[in-house]
Amino acid sequence: MLSKLKLLARDTVIYGASTILSRSLNYLLVPLYANKLSTFDNGVQTLVYANIALANVLFSYGLETAYLKSASDSLREGKDGKGFFSTAFFSLLVTATLFSLIIVFFSADISVLLGMTPAEYAFVRYAAIILWIDTILVIPFAELRLKRKAVQFAIARVTGVVAVVIAAMILVIPFHAGLQGAFIANIIGSAVSGLMVFPVFMQLRPFFSFHQFRELIQIGLPYVPAGIAGLLIHLIDRNILIRISSSDIERIYGEGYVASDILGIYGRVVAFGIILQLFIQVFRFAWQPFFLQHASDPDAKRLFRYVLSISTLFTMVLALASTFFVPDLVRYHYADRFYLLPPRYWIGLSVLPWIFLSYVFDMISTNLTAGLLITGNTRSLPMVTFSGALVTSLVCWALVPVNGMEGAAYAIVAGTFVMCLVMAYYSLKFYPNRYDWLKLSLLLAVGGVFAGIGLWFETIAAGMVLIVLVKIALLVLFFLLVVFAFNEEVRLVAEKIAHKLKKR
Repeated sequence: MLSKLKLLARDTVIYGASTILSRSLNYLLVPLYANKLSTFDNGVQTLVYANIALANVLFSYGLETAYLKSASDSLREGKDGKGFFSTAFFSLLVTATLFSLIIVFFSADISVLLGMTPAEYAFVRYAAIILWIDTILVIPFAELRLKRKAVQFAIARVTGVVAVVIAAMILVIPFHAGLQGAFIANIIGSAVSGLMVFPVFMQLRPFFSFHQFRELIQIGLPYVPAGIAGLLIHLIDRNILIRISSSDIERIYGEGYVASDILGIYGRVVAFGIILQLFIQVFRFAWQPFFLQHASDPDAKRLFRYVLSISTLFTMVLALASTFFVPDLVRYHYADRFYLLPPRYWIGLSVLPWIFLSYVFDMISTNLTAGLLITGNTRSLPMVTFSGALVTSLVCWALVPVNGMEGAAYAIVAGTFVMCLVMAYYSLKFYPNRYDWLKLSLLLAVGGVFAGIGLWFETIAAGMVLIVLVKIALLVLFFLLVVFAFNEEVRLVAEKIAHKLKKR
């Protein structure tokens, strides 16, 4: 048993580290594209990539999860699982090719449907190529996970991202390939990932079973609606912002902008949410195996209660620090040569506090998934996701014409907050626990007040040094309030850490 848990921990670390490394490397492209491409081009790329993420769910139609289940069941029963590999791969190959050809033939119409002009049809065709390559790699990557080849999986993923970054820097900077170069770089990265998993293709056989295909479809299709709803929470804002009218743009931001400019600015600014996104991603990788392993402990509920408090409070502190200092990092003129985001993007920096706040609710939701997974009531998860997507969509439609980018950010906060409430309802219904909601709510309110004070002081103070000192003082004061309010939890965690250090 202990050896199995060690293997699980090892794989979790590898998958988590590779995901974090890949996203961190990808983030290098944000300042590159912001400085080398126009806001219009950044808007086109933001929109197309948002819809690539949505289309990926439709292209794969849940077959990754279905294959993992069916093939693992087959192997557990002592049968040959290679038939499922060939069936799943060929089904995706055929449908991906069909879907991609449809996108290519109707690229001009799809461009208009997305909110662009027919002139941008070439980027829709690039998207079709990216979708095709990524889809045919779904089953090979799933096979690596099934066979527990975590290192090979991680190397293939990270190498692909490295290829994207290198290709983008070469194509965009010395070759001046512009937005076209950005899409070609992504195609190169996907192709490199494919080469890295090429040995997996060796087990393909000229075999297709309609019986196995029906089984895969029955398992996979139910995941599609929930997958789309989950993505809509973070992507619907792009599809609505691109439709903001020129009169609303001029009223909110003045002359000189079109919808693609606004979307490009918004997309690059919200990318700085990666600071909290990565933290939550790391926590998520560690959290699921942790609560599953400790679910039967006598003090499990108390332990989970403390984990939710501490992780949420740490997220609050990180969100406040990011609110105070990320805009300064963005506006800093490095070596008097470049900005992380050029001045044209700074009108969008006001959305950052709201984006950071949304991750606080995301952290709470991540903690609360424990109740549903421990009790096996995962059928409630689609309701959680759909409620968040619905609220995000409605608030976006209502507020984007009024508040522009900030309206989209408000919608993200509203969606994640509603998801948090619905998740809490179902989680506590099946796995009751006495979380300290009052203290958390009060500290969240105090954090909001401190953020407001810091941002207000920035508008009236003259010296940068004074502004920074006030922000640091507010951050330290908030941290001390957190420690004071949850001293028992902090003390318990400190004791456990000290105990482990003594053992070493």
